[in-house]
Amino acid sequence: MGRVTVRRPVLRLRAGLGSRRPDTLAAEEPLEIRVAGRPLTVTMRTPGDDFDLAMGFCVSEGVVRRAADIVAVRYCLGATVDGSNTYNVVDVQLADGVPLPDPSLERNFDTTSSCGLCGKASLDAVRTKAVWPVADDPLRIDPATLAVLPDRLRAAQRVFDRTGGLHAAGLFTAAGELVVLREDIGRHNAVDKVVGHASRAGMLPLRSTVLMVSGRASFELVQKAVMAGIPMLAAVSAPSSLAVDLAEESGLTLVGFLRGDSMNVYAGADRLVTSGSLALDMVAGRPRGDEDAAHGHPAVGVSP
Repeated sequence: MGRVTVRRPVLRLRAGLGSRRPDTLAAEEPLEIRVAGRPLTVTMRTPGDDFDLAMGFCVSEGVVRRAADIVAVRYCLGATVDGSNTYNVVDVQLADGVPLPDPSLERNFDTTSSCGLCGKASLDAVRTKAVWPVADDPLRIDPATLAVLPDRLRAAQRVFDRTGGLHAAGLFTAAGELVVLREDIGRHNAVDKVVGHASRAGMLPLRSTVLMVSGRASFELVQKAVMAGIPMLAAVSAPSSLAVDLAEESGLTLVGFLRGDSMNVYAGADRLVTSGSLALDMVAGRPRGDEDAAHGHPAVGVSP
């Protein structure tokens, strides 16, 4: 199986002086996911937790709804000249009665930014496939609990400590306890690995949980959360406009710029309850001022 990290020589320059030394890098290799032997998609990922990645992708894209829809996940033989397995091809076997994906959708999923779908079509696709209504989830959480999640996520990133080059996704309880964390070169893969782990453990839907991610909150991450039944997505950076649209339509709580005790809540603010540790601006309909929108150091803001 491919390694999570690799060593490469590097020329290091400091104050005009150079030295050569080996450096530890995050590995990046392609993974082809097949369903019943038929190619489904190819993603560039950090090797490791490949079965979780494949299962999570199938859940996120609506290929399956629960762990029972999959009877086996296995590596296929690779294609190296010496006949050794590259462990870069995974085949998912569906249970009897579970329909195969439409061949016309091969490599053309909702998470593909170049597929030509408009925003409305993307929203409609998620609405059609989602089976767990996150809008009904009873999750309530104190902003003070949210505020500690980035540090807890970072503290659990073992491979990032060695490479500085991986994203992370962590699933937390409403009390701020870490359930599972996965790292990957792509944040969407990290989320799929979390969802796949939960699926294999029989945890779906992931009610009353928070998905915390490093980096931005894109449409595809909101989609993956909705498809797994996760009611809240928090990110350390900004969301996209379509991510906010999907969060609002699906009833998911979307938090961005979560840094220290500051955060912006773009959708689903009713799930945040306070114990006096943080004051939330709940003035509905009032435009956010420039000072609130200062990227990187936003005031605590809540969108209606």
